[in-house]
Amino acid sequence: MFSLEHVIGFLTLTALEIVLGIDNIIFVSIVTERVPAEQRNVARRLGLGLALAFRIGLLLGITWIATLTSPLFSLGGHNVSGRDLILFGGGLFLLAKATREIHHRVEGLDVVQETAAAVTSFGSAVVQIVLLDLVFSLDSVITAVGLAQHIAVMIAAVVVAMIVMIASSTAIAEFLHRHPSLVMLALAFLILVGFVLVLDGVGVEVSRAYVYTAMAFSASVEFLNIRRQQKIRQRLSASTTSAPGQVS
Repeated sequence: MFSLEHVIGFLTLTALEIVLGIDNIIFVSIVTERVPAEQRNVARRLGLGLALAFRIGLLLGITWIATLTSPLFSLGGHNVSGRDLILFGGGLFLLAKATREIHHRVEGLDVVQETAAAVTSFGSAVVQIVLLDLVFSLDSVITAVGLAQHIAVMIAAVVVAMIVMIASSTAIAEFLHRHPSLVMLALAFLILVGFVLVLDGVGVEVSRAYVYTAMAFSASVEFLNIRRQQKIRQRLSASTTSAPGQVS
């Protein structure tokens, strides 16, 4: 377990799991935003905790995971496997969920219908988190099997990565809540991820590096815009405060 090879594998896999979990955290933040405020933190932690248990179960069932990549039938020259069907279904769900949330915000319903904002039940949010995390877990677990040969190393990396996700989920959700423009960008990210999952499901490989690079670039531009708005408000506030003294 503590050989140099295993330590390097653990650190590499943990970092990769955290990166691959970014879209998962975004989804969790969006889903729990419409849960009653007093239940949001519990819903996030419970959903991710159950997802961790299922992910460990997937790692322990490596033999079953291997069968998911075996062709079930052929369609248009493409051999369709169980993994393809799960990714395709998860991608469609993510596209539908993100599109609905974008429509909700474009129509201003998140502001106008404040009393109806919390329309997602606690149980529904937890189920959505667990189900979509299972979709995200497939590639994550397959990647883990490819990078590490020791099951204990895989489980340790997944546990550490999920702990980081649980610890950061509340802070990320609160940050998105304070910056509505970032919520719209996050929903656009989810549409992109959903589209990539659908493409994976039909046999079109899309490099995750391109996807995450585009997401990082877009987020960087948005953070610069947020920084600019903060500076403008500070300067306007300072000028407004100093104006009465100048008049006297």
